[in-house]
Amino acid sequence: MTTAVSDDISHVDDTAARRNALVLALAQAFYGMGAINIFITAGLVGTQLAPSLSLATLPVSTYVIGTALATVPASLFMRHVGRKAGFLTGAMFGFVGAVLCVYAIFVRDFWLFSLGTFLQGGYQAFAGYYRFAAADTASEAFKPKAISWVMLGGIAAAVFGPMIVIASRSYFEPVMFAGNFAAVAGLSIVAMAIICFVNIPHEREDLSKSDARPLSEILRQPRLIVAIMSGMMAYGMMNLVMTSTPIAMVACGFTVDQSAWVIQWHALAMFVPSFFTGSLISRFGVERVLAAGMVLLSMAGIAGLTGITFANFAVGLVLLGIGWNFGYVGGTAMVTECYRASEKNKVQAVNDFCVFATVATASLTSGKLLDAIGWNAVNMALFPMVGLCLLALAWLSLNSRRTANT
Repeated sequence: MTTAVSDDISHVDDTAARRNALVLALAQAFYGMGAINIFITAGLVGTQLAPSLSLATLPVSTYVIGTALATVPASLFMRHVGRKAGFLTGAMFGFVGAVLCVYAIFVRDFWLFSLGTFLQGGYQAFAGYYRFAAADTASEAFKPKAISWVMLGGIAAAVFGPMIVIASRSYFEPVMFAGNFAAVAGLSIVAMAIICFVNIPHEREDLSKSDARPLSEILRQPRLIVAIMSGMMAYGMMNLVMTSTPIAMVACGFTVDQSAWVIQWHALAMFVPSFFTGSLISRFGVERVLAAGMVLLSMAGIAGLTGITFANFAVGLVLLGIGWNFGYVGGTAMVTECYRASEKNKVQAVNDFCVFATVATASLTSGKLLDAIGWNAVNMALFPMVGLCLLALAWLSLNSRRTANT
């Protein structure tokens, strides 16, 4: 019986799933280029426009808050209109928000600029479902790889995003950084064209409603609890450090271009491992990959605490990126194991809301920590979260053994 099931899985035709994963990877690339522009420049714009330095990272925070608030509505919207229409709507949010940011920079309106990044957060909320959409049409065996393929789009974002930052920031000189957000608007338009090639059947809610469990029952699964927590902590830790990095580097005497290159290497480290993360999960198990991610995140904190040279920033951010990849891809893969097809929209919505609510909190905390205490405090904040995740993974392992023995 086991052999027959394995043979069935190995012979599943994943042609459509592979095509969708590639299209979504390309969409991820153009979304990611815009996101990198925002993360590198929004805090720097904040230092120029904010009434207080402690509010400098608020535009980054409103970007993430917009994401957190839009995750559930985005999922519900796509349940009714389908993935393609939802993703097009998200890219439109990105375009409108970017145009608003350009205007806000010209008129030097900090709060309007923050509103613009908030709207762009809606784009990120929809884009966050690219990885789940890639898994929608994939076989169980191909799901981890489909997720990894989509994340590979971040490599192009990592390579070209900082280049776009450097090339466009003085386009409207002497009004600095307005060109960055004009570029983000253009990237959103290209993403819309790419999304038109997504082909994911829209499954109506009433086709499989009968086997859907109550959300309260689904969320009681220990495996789902740990999966969501892993994604929350991995993304939260990454954002906590990355948000403050450009500001900290400039304060330490480095140039904007140097901080952009560090963010580029960080972004490459976030997405290059996706070439093999899915295979690592298949070979070693998702729990071990998650644990490795947490160890790497703690090493990033150590790198940040041992000095403020260019090498410290670069090595720390590279380790941070790899740790995020293992934690986020691993957490996503584990989440997909915990729901039925009829439950995917609500479980994915809860997962992404929890993740981006954590990221929003981390983003807000990052600026406060950097301003009030300093760069070391930002890095030290990683260790309690790493410890919490490792304890959760140990608890899951013990719970699984206990269940297996009963």
